[in-house]
Amino acid sequence: MSQPPDCTFLQTPSPTGRGRSALVIAVAFVLCLLFPVVARADGVQLTSVKLDATEDGYQLNADFEILLASSLLETIRKGVPLYFVVEFEMSRGRWYWLDEVSIRATRERRVSYLPLAEQYRLNTAGISQNLSTADDVRRVLSRIRSWTIAERGKFKPGDKFEAAIRFRLDTAQLPKPFQLNTFGSREWNLSSDWHRWTVTIGKDGSVSP
Repeated sequence: MSQPPDCTFLQTPSPTGRGRSALVIAVAFVLCLLFPVVARADGVQLTSVKLDATEDGYQLNADFEILLASSLLETIRKGVPLYFVVEFEMSRGRWYWLDEVSIRATRERRVSYLPLAEQYRLNTAGISQNLSTADDVRRVLSRIRSWTIAERGKFKPGDKFEAAIRFRLDTAQLPKPFQLNTFGSREWNLSSDWHRWTVTIGKDGSVSP
């Protein structure tokens, strides 16, 4: 992938080289415009999301790219569990008042460490699974599958909503001393941006897109 050019101002050239240096500066300026800095949330990025209508209700599937810093993993291995939260909302705009939030759902995952077994334990809604490596933890955390967020008859054909999802580390559930250490830390500020998209309910109850 091409790297953005260095946009640092050049030193003042000698009179004989001013014309050429001015051209170089102009070209560098144009290249800087062509290669803007891409902003992204530290450590977490949504890679795919889909809401489907099934016999069991409306289910959400999503994938995140997650980077767990070594300090977070070390904290888990020292006996402090970490809580990761996926938040999902569906809202409908109203011209006369605030948006109506039709669905607000949260899925919490707790990651702890079993020193005797030298394994991580991930708990979701009361269901636990043991994982051997930090990569296994990251892989399981990054996937949301068949998350039922509403029953099948919840919506009417033609309903249109704005859906939103994000992933974050819930530092509020850390012990108080750890909470103080997280202030201003990029490694502990683990959160994706809110991703928003429009969904429409079809005549047969299906969802598009």
